[in-house]
Amino acid sequence: MSINVSVLGCGVWGRNHARVFSELKNVNLVSVVDLNQVAAKEVAKRYNTAYASDPMEAIADPMIDAVTICTPTVTHMDLALQAIEAGKHVLVEKPMADTVEEAETLIEAAQRYGVHLAVGFVERFNPAVQEAYRLVHEGAIGDIILAHTKRVSRWPVRIGDVGVIKDLAVHDIDIVNRLFRQDADSVFANAGSIQHSFEDHANIMMCFKGKRGAFIETNWLTPRKVRTLTITGTEAIINVEYITQTLTLENEKQITQPFINNAEPLRLELESFTKSLIEDTAPLVTGEDGLRALRVCEAAIESARTGDKVVLSQDNCDSPR
Repeated sequence: MSINVSVLGCGVWGRNHARVFSELKNVNLVSVVDLNQVAAKEVAKRYNTAYASDPMEAIADPMIDAVTICTPTVTHMDLALQAIEAGKHVLVEKPMADTVEEAETLIEAAQRYGVHLAVGFVERFNPAVQEAYRLVHEGAIGDIILAHTKRVSRWPVRIGDVGVIKDLAVHDIDIVNRLFRQDADSVFANAGSIQHSFEDHANIMMCFKGKRGAFIETNWLTPRKVRTLTITGTEAIINVEYITQTLTLENEKQITQPFINNAEPLRLELESFTKSLIEDTAPLVTGEDGLRALRVCEAAIESARTGDKVVLSQDNCDSPR
């Protein structure tokens, strides 16, 4: 069985989707779409596929089984909903929608139409992060107490419709959600804008039951890209370097560095997505995961605006896997 896919959006990330899909087994890249027909044509020529400037051409095409949405955040809701209603499986890049309400609408629609809805949290598939998950969940550091993430770099010109919290911090919020395996009780954040219309720097504190927490540092102001994760447990500490895909485990006796097979996270993500379609199993990263992360993003933005802690409801999400 093979899966026919179309990539909506031919910006930097959409081009990467097209490249990976063109190389995957059991996947046919049927078309690429972008409002800029020149960009769409260029990507289509490179990967020997069709192109269009109207996304409805792909959404209405009966040959296409699934679409990935790599367009600006404000367009995610409309495009994903139209694709779902047309019976297409959807992987929508993070953040999955512009608001929590839109995310809830997409989840309900995917359930109603019986299609898969996945969210593009590519860092879930970083081999070093996957090794960190394994060590934590096998008890290698005892009970997890604190996570500290740092995701900073210069502002990417491609971003114009959301701030650094929904663009960058959302990755780390998702990772923290999975590490702690429960929703945060509350969120407190400091954020501001120095050079951009949306917030371009933020420090976010997620508080969990048992006096445990996570601190997320993010900005578009740092000259050098940094992507790190530190996980402190009762028995040991894990340090992860996303970019080099390396990890160290430190306890009171020794520091060890497990061997990790490096791999492209996006390739692993899209392989996982298409495998879930072929085998008809739930995607590794679901719409519910995207909703959890977006809920924390909105709480952080609200906390930064008011200066107050935001208490999160505990009602409508299952525990992350």
